[in-house]
Amino acid sequence: MIFWIACAAGLAVAYLLGATPTGYLAGRLLKGIDLREHGSTSTGATNVLRILGPWPGAAVLLIDVLKGAAAVLFARAFYPWLLTLPAVGAPDGLDPQRLTPWAVGLAGLAVLVGHSRSIWLNFTGGKSVAAGLGVLLAMAWPVGLGGLAVFAVALAAWRRVSLGSILAAVTAIALVCGLEQPLAYRLFVIAGGLYVIARHRANIGRLLAGTEPRLGQSSP
Repeated sequence: MIFWIACAAGLAVAYLLGATPTGYLAGRLLKGIDLREHGSTSTGATNVLRILGPWPGAAVLLIDVLKGAAAVLFARAFYPWLLTLPAVGAPDGLDPQRLTPWAVGLAGLAVLVGHSRSIWLNFTGGKSVAAGLGVLLAMAWPVGLGGLAVFAVALAAWRRVSLGSILAAVTAIALVCGLEQPLAYRLFVIAGGLYVIARHRANIGRLLAGTEPRLGQSSP
């Protein structure tokens, strides 16, 4: 029982890393505003860029990426350490090599949900793109770099962050299924990619209607 409680606590740490409202805090500290009342109402780096400017946007982007990476690094260190504690009472036969990929995948999902459904913001937040990139880079860097490359090309071609994010999520799913990766990572990237795409539902509607703003334009 103690083992499973400790596992749940580890996932809570990953969630709270994601739930740290970087963009919201930047809005409060720099302009005394609530980003949820401006632009796209998201607290992600794109809306920070639009409302606060390039340097705050870049800082929020970097911190959000680091949040995702930190959740993966934490899971990789915490759960194998947990199995070494006699007092925890881990199930017999459960070894770190079997547990760690699943723990990392669940921690990745937890940080994505935390970023988009922050407990500190009444379960609102961003679209989990930057945090997802951090997770991918720390979990399976070829998949993360592939998604990042597609995002950069799409952004350069169409100057629409939402379209680049959606294409990057699709690319990550394709890459993780095509490359040699643990089953846990594949399931996480599929679930996480679909979650990020679902978070862009409104953007997809505007893309189809031709009203989605380009980078540098104001949000509808």
